Amino acid sequence: MSILINKDTKVIVQGITGRDGSFHASKMKEYGTHVVGGTSPGKAGQEVDGIPVFNTVKDAVAATGANTSIIFVPAAFAKDAMLEAIDGGIQLLVCITEGVPTLDAVAVQRYARVKGVQVIGPNCPGLISPEESMVGIMPANVFKKGHTGVISRSGTLTYEVVANLAAAGMGVSTAVGVGGDPVVGLYFEDLLQMFQDDPDTDSIALIGEIGGDAEERAAQFIKANVTKPVAAFISGRQAPPGKQMGHAGAIISGGAGTAAGKVAAFEAVGVPVAKETSEIPELLKKMLG
Repeated sequence: MSILINKDTKVIVQGITGRDGSFHASKMKEYGTHVVGGTSPGKAGQEVDGIPVFNTVKDAVAATGANTSIIFVPAAFAKDAMLEAIDGGIQLLVCITEGVPTLDAVAVQRYARVKGVQVIGPNCPGLISPEESMVGIMPANVFKKGHTGVISRSGTLTYEVVANLAAAGMGVSTAVGVGGDPVVGLYFEDLLQMFQDDPDTDSIALIGEIGGDAEERAAQFIKANVTKPVAAFISGRQAPPGKQMGHAGAIISGGAGTAAGKVAAFEAVGVPVAKETSEIPELLKKMLG
């Protein structure tokens, strides 16, 4: 099994006729993702790599039965695109777009909760269940099917960790890049619970970074709710004090959100924290016995 996506997931690509949308639609289709359509206002009837284009999400869902959408539109239009997907019948929404205004993201997340729609992103690489489906911009060749769930605030570190897992003879059930913005959809607690409930996931790798208190909250959630082995990595340990860098969500305020604080929070609840991403497979193997 996997979480969120599988072989039966039907995907539409919003912004499919654009440069990024068309490129990644073809890559997802090539991987085996069931890409059933795309949207681009005024371009209904066209095709992109054999994928039919519709004017609206509602039209695409009605014609294809799609349940998942991935968004490749400019930041200024991302809010409207996400709201259209929610109203159009989509159940899982993945927004790749970077630079979405925070208040736009807040409005979308509130509306999604009301409508019962799951959102990943914005400013994320998407997600992948190896050999089943990939909804995102991930380099699929580094992902090997297995039993470790991966949750990450960083796209590139996700790829590094899964490559290390594969090299160690381990694979991934599902890997999810949650996004690096201050306000995003599904986050650590949500995904930790999904992996805890997934019978095909036997361990979890969590990749955090400086800024915010998401990792500290995740540590407390793990203590109360997760029985499977979890290993973590925190990026940004060498970030110079006072220096602006990294994701929009990597903000240290009033001494909170430091790497040291996050490491301490995990270690206090028995979650080992790797100093290098390459250490994660061995940490998990030790706990798995």
